[in-house]
Amino acid sequence: MLKHKRNIMVNFDMSEEQDMLVELARQFADDELIPNAEEWDRGGVFPEETIHKARELGLLNCTIPHKYGGMGLSFLDEVMINEELGRGDPGFATITGVTMLACHPLIYAGTEEQKSEYLGRVCKGEISAYCVTEPGAGSDVKAITTTAILDGDFYVINGSKMWIGGAGHADWFYVLARTNDDDSYKSLSGFIVEANSQGLEVGKKEEKMGQRSSDTRGVRFQNVKVPKENLVGKEGDGWLQAMVAFDRSRPMLAAHALGNARGAMEEAWKYANERKTFGKPIFQHQSISFMLADMSTKIEGARLLAYKAASILDKGESATLESAHAKRYAADIGMEVTTDSVQIFGGYGYSEEFPAARRMRGAKIYQIFGGTSQIQRLIIGREINKDYIN
Repeated sequence: MLKHKRNIMVNFDMSEEQDMLVELARQFADDELIPNAEEWDRGGVFPEETIHKARELGLLNCTIPHKYGGMGLSFLDEVMINEELGRGDPGFATITGVTMLACHPLIYAGTEEQKSEYLGRVCKGEISAYCVTEPGAGSDVKAITTTAILDGDFYVINGSKMWIGGAGHADWFYVLARTNDDDSYKSLSGFIVEANSQGLEVGKKEEKMGQRSSDTRGVRFQNVKVPKENLVGKEGDGWLQAMVAFDRSRPMLAAHALGNARGAMEEAWKYANERKTFGKPIFQHQSISFMLADMSTKIEGARLLAYKAASILDKGESATLESAHAKRYAADIGMEVTTDSVQIFGGYGYSEEFPAARRMRGAKIYQIFGGTSQIQRLIIGREINKDYIN
C-alpha cells in the first residue's frame, strides 16, 4: 500500500496582494512582452531595458530575501508571476529565470558575506548564470569533469561548460566543479566566479531553434583563480546545492511552460472565433472546440501541480517529487498545447508571421533544460518507490 506522509490539502485562495501582483505581471506582459516578443526572437535581441523595467516593478528576484535587496516573496507568488511572464514571452521568462537559478545555491548555503555581496548585486541589476552542464554531463550531473584545485588562498578551475543561459551577459557564475579525485557526487563543490576573471572565456552565442532572445553560450575555464572565500558551503556540498536549486526552480520553469501554453491557447481561441469555414467560426466545429477544451484542461492541471510544489516549498519542506511532477507535466503539455495551436491556425500557424510557430519552438526547451522530461520521470518513480520499500 502506498503510504503518503504529506498532507495533500493545499489552499490556493489568492490574497488581495497576490491578485495585485498577478495583475501587475499580466499588464506588464501585455504592454512590454507580447508586442516585442517576435522582434526579440527574430533578431536574437537580449532585452536589457525590459529586464530593468521588470525589476523596477518588483517582478524579478522574487524569493531573494528583503535583507539582501530582493522581494522576499513566496515560491507560490513567484509561480503566479512567472506564469504571466511565460505567457508574455517564454524567452524573456527564461532570461530572468536563469539569474534566479544561480542565486538558489547562495540562498541555501552561502555565507552572510556571499549573500550580501552577490544577491545584493543581482537585486541592483546584475545578471548571474548557473554553470553546471558540460559537453559530457547534462542530465548526469555526477559526470562533471571540471576541476577546482586548492592552491594556497585560491582554487584553480579548469574545464568547460555548455548551454549556459545568460552567459554572454552574466556578471558572475555559480560553477559546479570537482575538488578531489573522487568521481562520485561527494567531490562536487560550488563556487562563485566573477565573469571578468582572467582565464574565463565565454563562447559564441548558440543559434537555437527557439527562445532566441535568451543568450546561451559555452564557458571555458583555463587556470581561473577563485578566492577560497568564494567556495559556497563546504567542499563536497555542491551536489546538494545543485539539487536544491533544481527543486526550487522547477515550479518556476513549470510556470513558464504553462504560461507559454496559455498564451498559445488564448491566441488559438481568439482565432477560432474569427476564422470561418463552411459558413461558421471554426470553434463551432466539434473537432476544434474539443482541441481547445483539452488545451484548457491540461493547462489547469499543470497550474495545480506547480502551485502544489510551490506551496510545499513555502512550508520549508522538500518538494523533490512535487517539483518533478510539475516540471515534467507542464513541459510535456506545453509542447502538446502549442503544437495543437499551430494545427488550429492551419497554414498560418506554420508561418512565422503568426505567434503560434514561435510559441511551439519556444516550448520544446522545457522538456530538455532543468532536467529532461525523462529525468523527471526517473525522479518521480524513485521518490514514489520509497513509500513501497520503506
